[in-house]
Amino acid sequence: MRIFYSPEFSRKYKRLPDLVKESAKEKIEIFRRDPFDASLKTHKLHGKFRDFWSFSIDYEYRIIFKFEPDDIIKFYSMGGHAIYK
Repeated sequence: MRIFYSPEFSRKYKRLPDLVKESAKEKIEIFRRDPFDASLKTHKLHGKFRDFWSFSIDYEYRIIFKFEPDDIIKFYSMGGHAIYK
């Protein structure tokens, strides 16, 4: 599996508090091993985001991603629940 990061994802990641960045790194490593690990709470999104999935970094923050062809995953955005709007 190869993970690509959108420019939006990269911008939002840079703005995170350091503690959240560390948690994000840990969760991304878990995701690399198993995208459906129970600790990530990975789930399919609905509505206008129906082509995307999400997993949790912590209680507030999550990452929105999409499974692409050829074993590629693209991280599109991250943040609190406001990213769904």
